[in-house]
Amino acid sequence: MYSSTVTEYEEKKTDSRNVEENPEVDVEPLPVSMGQTPVKRQIIWLNVFGLGIIHFLAIYSLARYYQDAKFWTWIWNLVYGHVTGLGVTAGAHRLWAHRSYSAKLPLQIFLGCLFCMAGQTRPYNWIRDHRTHHKFTETAADPHDANRGFFFSHMGWLMVKRHPAVKEYGSKVDMSDIATDPVMQFFNKYFEIVMFTLSFALPIMVPVFLWGESWHISTFAAMIRYVWSLHATFIVNSFAHMWGNRPYNRRVKPTENATVSFFTLGEGWHNYHHSFPWDYKAAELGGYGLNVTTGFIELMARLGLAYNLKTPSKELIERTSLKKGDGTDSVWGQRRH
Repeated sequence: MYSSTVTEYEEKKTDSRNVEENPEVDVEPLPVSMGQTPVKRQIIWLNVFGLGIIHFLAIYSLARYYQDAKFWTWIWNLVYGHVTGLGVTAGAHRLWAHRSYSAKLPLQIFLGCLFCMAGQTRPYNWIRDHRTHHKFTETAADPHDANRGFFFSHMGWLMVKRHPAVKEYGSKVDMSDIATDPVMQFFNKYFEIVMFTLSFALPIMVPVFLWGESWHISTFAAMIRYVWSLHATFIVNSFAHMWGNRPYNRRVKPTENATVSFFTLGEGWHNYHHSFPWDYKAAELGGYGLNVTTGFIELMARLGLAYNLKTPSKELIERTSLKKGDGTDSVWGQRRH
């Protein structure tokens, strides 16, 4: 198994505000001055039009050409989208944003490429936003504050200028490890080139040259895959902050949502994740059916490419659930005995 690489953390008397230095502590979101809350939303029309266009093209393509695409074009984009997801879940999220495990150089490079395949934003920006989200969850400093409504937390936050608190408090988040990471430096510097090649050029050319798909159908299929992968990330910020139970911490909005986990390779166990953000599993549950990312990380550990897999002790999880949870179970919301 993984007894030589998994590190269990127990509760200690340390500063609960420094999750990077003290990952064994259950962290509550930091307070943000409410004086900065009332701010007029300023729409970024370029982002509105950009997101609108890619969604229109994806919906139009699906409705107009789904029956014309070759069987292997569908399979290719389905598999490509899932593999891309690992770059976000196992890479930017669990490896770099939370340092929940360590990876050797080949795995870091591989995950960096997978993240660029998702075509979202520079890894530095993604990681900074996510760390800010955890440190200031559901405050004015949260980039996609769920208190501002479903659409805002889902994708609306990309269409408006950021709340001043996001900039002020986000600038205080420690990003020194990412700024000095040579792999991250490379992918941040060459992000546009790598992203365009892996997110669009490669997945469009493969069906054309390998099984004779037409250029326009292959392009439309890639657009559908791209928009689908974006929403696979978006639903963690929206659905998993609104619908589900809270067995680990009833005082925060993140929930346990099995449906979200299905579509996000295991990122929907969100109440647990916000309670124990340093856990490489991002969930208490065993098995990989609704947590493919955990299976991938453990496979990499078996191959010697991942190590120092961090997880809280069972005793700490139980104490936290009994002290802060809503009394439900983490799987189907059943009442604890």
